[in-house]
Amino acid sequence: MLDAPLFVPVTNTYRETVARKTTKKTPERKFQPLRWLKRWFWRMLLIVVVIVVGVVAAHSVFNPGQGYYMRQEARRLGGVDHLWVPIADIAPVVARSVVAAEDAGFCEHWGFDMTAIRAALAEGSGRGASTLSQQVVKNAYLWHGRNWSRKALEAVITPLVEVFWSKRRILEVYLNLAEFDEGVFGIEAAAQHYFGVPPSKLSPLQAARLAAILPSPKQRSASKPSGYVRKRTRQILDGAETIRRDGRASCFES
Repeated sequence: MLDAPLFVPVTNTYRETVARKTTKKTPERKFQPLRWLKRWFWRMLLIVVVIVVGVVAAHSVFNPGQGYYMRQEARRLGGVDHLWVPIADIAPVVARSVVAAEDAGFCEHWGFDMTAIRAALAEGSGRGASTLSQQVVKNAYLWHGRNWSRKALEAVITPLVEVFWSKRRILEVYLNLAEFDEGVFGIEAAAQHYFGVPPSKLSPLQAARLAAILPSPKQRSASKPSGYVRKRTRQILDGAETIRRDGRASCFES
């Protein structure tokens, strides 16, 4: 019996069969618009998040420009009085007065005063619940007005500010962007406008007067105080001295 051949020649038919199998095209995927939109939505969201985080982080060192509201007022009035001044050139009593007036728990919270928020919700109002950190976010990055879209953005950005900025930096930005009269923004312009002195020369009484007109500077005056502003000034004077004594100013005083 003869042995089977060790080599079997490959025929042309076999080669063609193999070639057809290896060159067979994979079916083309159909374009799915919903999947495409979803993919690009997440990509764009990631880009926005990176930009927002980058801007907030940069402003821990670099001063933010005029906010939306300040630019809006500048267009309406034909200009505003505003000059940035470092916190080192502001009398320390000014920062204490603003904290006593607007956010006594400033050194103790992480951007939101939950006690004040719960109290405001119980009363059915949002008044008194906004911290200095939230006000800084509104003045630097957002617009004024009571609407949920702004509040939602404020709630997202405020923790970023608390993460990247020191408490002293938050106060510095607040004091430089806050409105103190129609067209008067920042503590430098306010000190000159009301008392004719630089912010480094403000007395405790003058600092308390400026804090007392917040957050309604267009309806109140620091140089011509009403009975309410005088009463509020006395309360702020006491509050500023109290937070100095009990250590609640330690987070922003160097």
